[in-house]
Amino acid sequence: MSAGSRRPAALAPALLLSLALAACGSLPERAARPPAGTPAEQPAARPTPAGRIQLADDAHAQDAVIYALGLIGNHYQFGGRNPDSGLDCSGMVSWIYEQVAGVRLPHNAAQIAKIARPIDRRALAPGDLVFFNTNGTPHSHMGIYAGEGRFIHAPSTRGKYVRTDRLDSGWFAARISGLRTLRREG
Repeated sequence: MSAGSRRPAALAPALLLSLALAACGSLPERAARPPAGTPAEQPAARPTPAGRIQLADDAHAQDAVIYALGLIGNHYQFGGRNPDSGLDCSGMVSWIYEQVAGVRLPHNAAQIAKIARPIDRRALAPGDLVFFNTNGTPHSHMGIYAGEGRFIHAPSTRGKYVRTDRLDSGWFAARISGLRTLRREG
């Protein structure tokens, strides 16, 4: 099995160790999800009347952060949509949400912005999506908010690898073009 095809559960021990070393605290216990195909399983996402996508289980947003942390250091590849061949920003987000929630998102930051619900900065929570205007076009770059002012993304600059950056850093702060969520409203 290749590293890119591992399920989040296979990454859990390494991620828990790295979180503990980084003094991030512990992860909450969650009840086991039913096996795929069982009647108790809920759909991974459902469309809203406004044409947006929302997760059936908001816990998937936190799972997305954990999965994204495991991708730090993977190389950037324009058009890349999986860790084995490299990732670009929307490819990373699309790959992660498909793995953790079974949701297939477009491989385009602007299209993902259209189907995710806009939120205020005060409502930003881990697993939400942050968008930037990096080339004169709103929503031309994106990442996953990790909490405490940090986000995980696959930039094409400075080393070309998946990494974390601060939302309030001068360069990124000046280019935020949207904050969105896939969590349920309410």
